[in-house]
Amino acid sequence: MRPLTADDIRSSFVNATPEQLDRLPLPGLHETIWHEREFLGWRDPQAARLGYIVHWAGDRPVGVVVRAASGSLRHGIAAMCSFCRSSQPATQVRMFSAPRAGEAGLNGNTIGTYICEDLACPMLIRITPSQPLQPDLVELRSQRLLERVHGFTADVLKTA
Repeated sequence: MRPLTADDIRSSFVNATPEQLDRLPLPGLHETIWHEREFLGWRDPQAARLGYIVHWAGDRPVGVVVRAASGSLRHGIAAMCSFCRSSQPATQVRMFSAPRAGEAGLNGNTIGTYICEDLACPMLIRITPSQPLQPDLVELRSQRLLERVHGFTADVLKTA
């Protein structure tokens, strides 16, 4: 992923209200290892259910505001993130919804999917419990993760 500036991030959101943009918390960009990310994802420390996903689509960054469901999946079962396809304890995967862009989103039209609760999919595709992944497998996982994130964003941008 190419680096993002605070201005890139603030201007990238396709489904944020002006009020959300005014209070948008930014993650520590100086701490970000950009070459190990397909997207930048973070949760809002002041609004526990809000999260943000920003990725590059061609030459421009595209950002999506997501909201975590109030309830979580049942304890003791496994769940899979629809982005990174990591199987994890259900408490680490949550249903997130995103308002569609434009008038559709303002009218309450949303799209939802299960995503890692901490939005750390780029990290998860690079690790396994017992050994580091081979570079070609990481590249394949990276491409597939980015395809799924682009697909989700494309769905958010649909107005009907």
